[in-house]
Amino acid sequence: MYTLGDVPRKGKKLYPDKEAMVFKDVRITYAQLEDRVNRLANSILELGYKKGEHLAILAENTHKYMEVYFAAGKLGMAVTPLNFRLSDREIIHIVNDSEATLFLAGEGFEERSMGLKSELKAIRHWIALDHESEGYHYYEDLLAGASPDDPWIEVDENDMAILMYTGGTTGLPKGVMLSHRNLITGAIGCILVGGYNANDSTCQVLPLFHVSLWPALCMLMMGGKAVIVSRPDLVEILRLIQDEKCTHINLVPTLYGWLLNLPQIDEFDLSSLRLMTYAGSPFPPDVLKRCIRKFGNIFAQGYGLTEAAPIVSFLLPEDHVLEGPERLTRRLASAGKEAHVVEARVVDENDKPVKPGEIGEIVARGKNIMMGYWKNPELTAEVLRGGWLHTGDMGTVDEDGYIYLLDRKADMIITGGENVYPKEVEDVLYEHPAVQECAVVSAPDERWGERVQAVVVLKEGASASEEELIEHCKKRLAGYKCPKSVQFWEALPKTPIGKILRKEVKQAFWGDRLKKIN
Repeated sequence: MYTLGDVPRKGKKLYPDKEAMVFKDVRITYAQLEDRVNRLANSILELGYKKGEHLAILAENTHKYMEVYFAAGKLGMAVTPLNFRLSDREIIHIVNDSEATLFLAGEGFEERSMGLKSELKAIRHWIALDHESEGYHYYEDLLAGASPDDPWIEVDENDMAILMYTGGTTGLPKGVMLSHRNLITGAIGCILVGGYNANDSTCQVLPLFHVSLWPALCMLMMGGKAVIVSRPDLVEILRLIQDEKCTHINLVPTLYGWLLNLPQIDEFDLSSLRLMTYAGSPFPPDVLKRCIRKFGNIFAQGYGLTEAAPIVSFLLPEDHVLEGPERLTRRLASAGKEAHVVEARVVDENDKPVKPGEIGEIVARGKNIMMGYWKNPELTAEVLRGGWLHTGDMGTVDEDGYIYLLDRKADMIITGGENVYPKEVEDVLYEHPAVQECAVVSAPDERWGERVQAVVVLKEGASASEEELIEHCKKRLAGYKCPKSVQFWEALPKTPIGKILRKEVKQAFWGDRLKKIN
């Protein structure tokens, strides 16, 4: 049995004096990590919490984020990490739905979080990670006054470790229940693909509130180093790679494109990098080719999702072939082959594997696959039917076992690596008194890859401007979910029974590129 709480335990035994994490001017060894995690765990016990309870955390990336995951893991508590880009309304829903009773707030979120106190009635204690704040216990004070001894709470690998919320086609986020075994198995899958060891170090840029926390987890499992970046400052990323001799970085394609075009990029020594992974959204082939020519053939792609913690398939560097037979070069547009720890297939409507070239749904099974959806047994049974995770992603497979994505999960929009579900935005637009009908789709965007595009039909005699509708959404949704553009149409295309044909709306913006991911 191996749980999140075992990661710092093993680290102290195997690599006590080795650096585990670097964050700004803080450097923490494995022995210090275990000490801090134990003190945090004991502090939480002293506040009256017990195994089975849930906590929520709202913070940017920090070494303390990983300490919270590990401390909760030792106590058998489940962590609900909160996307700080969400609106107050969304945060209130998630915290209440998760049944969290402890709330931790990072730098800059103390006042905002305390402003939600009256709506978060189950929260018994508030902890400020970075500053002494009114109404909060201060994180460092709690650690200073707590025991460094391991609490030794019995935790099973099948207990829930993280309750991570993702966007939902119904408009409400759904809680994905991830066990210790799910997370550890997913990390092992990434370790096997990347060949990570105690000599490696990752530059952790993507948010730790997301399943993209896997690089930091992998490094800490293997005795490597996690260099944590609070937010994606491009120059700071390059400096850290150079100064900390990072061997790995994981980014979404949008960020790689920005790095590629950064004027200062040649001022930094990035020769320590041996692997650059990407996921979260499609990588335009021309940009990927430019990246390979700039940094070398050290790119690998991961295809996954929160429900798979996160790994389903991987495209290795040797599969990033720029020139040669079409059988090899086409792999650049694939999601690779199934990872070591998971089985992946493309199946028809009867869940039977399709033949190479035929289109079906991508499904996966393994010990990394989620426990299910929180308080939603019906959706869990549907998505995990037959013991396979039905991703909702349509794809095909070639004769060599490489999986190709052909369409989005439902109508999901991926903008800058963030997932946006159209219905959630449409529901808010429909709250505006002037809106008769609307459809939200993705549209191509040079900076973000995709943007949120709204098409609106106004009520007869009503008026509204593009700016007014965008501002209406900003008051109710996270900024990245809001339309970047609104078009006004006389009517929306519909099926004979009156259902809006979102695909035809999308066609107006994508043209011939609609059937392609890239």
